[in-house]
Amino acid sequence: MRVLHVYSGNLYGGIESFLVTLARESARHATGTVHEFALCFEGRLSEELREAGAAVHPLGAARVGRPWTVWSARKALDVVLGAGAYSAVVCHAAWPQALFGAVVRAAGVPLVFYQHDALTGRHWLERWARATPPDLVLANSRFTADSLRNVYPRATFRVRHPLVPAPVAPLPAQARAAIRAELGAGEGNVVIVCVSRMEAWKGHRLLLEALARMREARGWRLWVVGGAQREEEQRYVEGLHAQVRALGLEGRVRFLGQRSDVPTLLRAADVHCQPNTSPEPFGLAFVEALQAGLPVVTTAQGGPLEIVDATCGVLVPPEAGALSVALLRLVADAEARGRLGAAGPARAALLCEPSVFLRGFEEDLRDARPGSGQG
Repeated sequence: MRVLHVYSGNLYGGIESFLVTLARESARHATGTVHEFALCFEGRLSEELREAGAAVHPLGAARVGRPWTVWSARKALDVVLGAGAYSAVVCHAAWPQALFGAVVRAAGVPLVFYQHDALTGRHWLERWARATPPDLVLANSRFTADSLRNVYPRATFRVRHPLVPAPVAPLPAQARAAIRAELGAGEGNVVIVCVSRMEAWKGHRLLLEALARMREARGWRLWVVGGAQREEEQRYVEGLHAQVRALGLEGRVRFLGQRSDVPTLLRAADVHCQPNTSPEPFGLAFVEALQAGLPVVTTAQGGPLEIVDATCGVLVPPEAGALSVALLRLVADAEARGRLGAAGPARAALLCEPSVFLRGFEEDLRDARPGSGQG
């Protein structure tokens, strides 16, 4: 089976990480399904996909505000589809579904919409995407699936949690100590790590406010992993630096920027905390933290409710006081950190083990038939 994945490719976050993992793990497991990728923009995603050995088809920089670029990209996709003999095309998120769904439909190839976000039906892009119903929707969580009715009320859908990379080798104690020392954490420190896109709803401000309430508690450090990719994100990061100074947290909070060694950083930390202030559609970062053996602290909303339970983490309201209490308990209690962290890898495998995902994904795509998704 030959499958084409269509996406924008200009940023890097959870969807991009998912696509790279799909390329790497499908090659590693040698499933027999060939995954190819059609992207509008060159960048980190296209580079990592090619490094994984995947075919990448450039469509051209399509921008809605420049209609001729959209027409050109559609023509490029039509050429790829004409030459490819694909069993299915998967559009990841509303943007490629809106721009390219009709091209796939005209080519007679089964059209699959991978739903990575909750949908309201109010955004102009979602209204545009509604014009071309998919033959099958794969929702990344039950939470996102519950919102599907806002755009595709009659769609055939399945919930398919995304895969996470195969476990990496444990980090040797000496290497772990060296990384921690390089990043300002001593042997007695408890490192809290937050790995996410630099967007306000990811909860960085809430986390800093909670940590300010723990100023007098000794021994904790925070690593913030993630870099600004757009101008508004840069302004947001600058605001976070100002908040750190205003709260008197200099020396205890370290901004690490965009990193390619996130699995290693997770294994060098002690607690993962990303306290979303709005619901996360799913949350690959939480699964990756569990796989690394970290207890996860986050807010009780959205996709993380399907990931984190009392065996492996702590769910709190999106409120600084409750978050501070949860973090302070884990900072002070090594036994609790160890117990929750030890349950993480099994929980991650239950949700997102690569071989299980790949088998299920192939079954999903084989079941997709043109015209089959609208009842």
